[in-house]
Amino acid sequence: MAMWGGRFTEASLAEFSEFNDSLSFDYLLAQQDIQASRAWTIGLLEAGIITAAEAEQLDHALADLALALESNPKLPLQTQEEDIHSWVEAQLQQKIGAVAKKLHTGRSRNDLVATDLRLWTKLNASQVRSTLITAIGALITFADAHFGAVMPGFTHLQRAQPVLVSHWALAYIEMFKRDLSRIDDALARMDVCPLGCGALAGTGIQIDRTALAQRLGFKSAALNSLDAVSDRDYVVELSATASLCMTHLSRLSEDVIFFCSGEAAFFKLGDAISSGSSLMPQKKNPDVFELLRGKTGRVLGHLVAILHVLKGLPLAYNKDMQEDKQGFFDLMASWQQCLLVLATVLPHLSVNVERCRLAAELGYSNATDLADYLVGKGIAFRDAHELSGELVLVASKQQKPLEALALAEMQQVSPLISDDVFAALTIEAGLAKRASLAGTSPERVKEALDATKVWFEAL
Repeated sequence: MAMWGGRFTEASLAEFSEFNDSLSFDYLLAQQDIQASRAWTIGLLEAGIITAAEAEQLDHALADLALALESNPKLPLQTQEEDIHSWVEAQLQQKIGAVAKKLHTGRSRNDLVATDLRLWTKLNASQVRSTLITAIGALITFADAHFGAVMPGFTHLQRAQPVLVSHWALAYIEMFKRDLSRIDDALARMDVCPLGCGALAGTGIQIDRTALAQRLGFKSAALNSLDAVSDRDYVVELSATASLCMTHLSRLSEDVIFFCSGEAAFFKLGDAISSGSSLMPQKKNPDVFELLRGKTGRVLGHLVAILHVLKGLPLAYNKDMQEDKQGFFDLMASWQQCLLVLATVLPHLSVNVERCRLAAELGYSNATDLADYLVGKGIAFRDAHELSGELVLVASKQQKPLEALALAEMQQVSPLISDDVFAALTIEAGLAKRASLAGTSPERVKEALDATKVWFEAL
């Protein structure tokens, strides 16, 4: 059933209908369309457009339709309707006849779809938010379980300085905390109701739009009808938030993939989250983290797509905006799935404590500690840096770690070095010195972890 046939004398070409219709994907908005229609029914009653009996008929029919959709969400796909709005109206006409034709009084598909999509986005963004919190909780558990384990930290993918494994996990928790705040910000800004703005100029009937917005659970009603029907900022903003969150997830996945490699062997994948090779029996592949990394590109692509759809559109609504849904629906589903997978697989990731410590001791990662030691002897840091570098060169030629050099060899570079240098070059000493705010000392990491737990419980 088309909602616009009066001024047309010829039927649509099948090819046009196939290209134009959107029911194949906007059926996902069915419950939101019913929700909006039930609220609109009350508005029509209050405005004197329909009688109490007609309002009751409409509401009961809409409620029955909602129940049918709960049992079979793909019910609309069994028809040939143009979109979800025409499907709902057609179903109502089958159930209650001519009264259903009054439902669309004073509204347009433009403000209706804008409302449906906001309702759907609020619901799904809240679900993603909950799943992100679950993923953060899994990272907190990982950090807690492996507190005290030391691993090499990297810059340029070269060993840099030792850090605690918990410090590494807390770094990603900080990223995900920012993502959580971005979701909250986006939810606050999208909490505006477009319903009652008509096609572009506002509705022609006396509907209390503030009451209508509150009825639908929105904080307020949109203040400009042109903007209300054409605004998709919230789609872009949430897509951008998803893209950044997925980028963080991808970086974490890349770390884990490297840490689980034979070359590193810092982490170990449990059998339950690993895949094998059809040819090579020895392989144990981190497919789950590779897929998390790969799906990030898919999400980023959807963000770029919606920006390109919107960038040249004049006010107000244009059919281009039909392209706001398929990619966005897929983006939200992918985001939700990836966060859920992360939360599920982290308990199956273990740390090879001995291997991590051995790696942290290699690569002269205590060279900065030696420079700091020399600073403590009164040498300017730039000079201390130079002297420490000379000793690294001496040790590397002998294929020894710094702490294995003889005191006499060190004193040839700087006579200020004494036998207390060896205590300063241990991993424990190096970690303990990083005790300033945000540092990787056990004391600071324990404080950060405890504070994160308090923050998490407060959620």
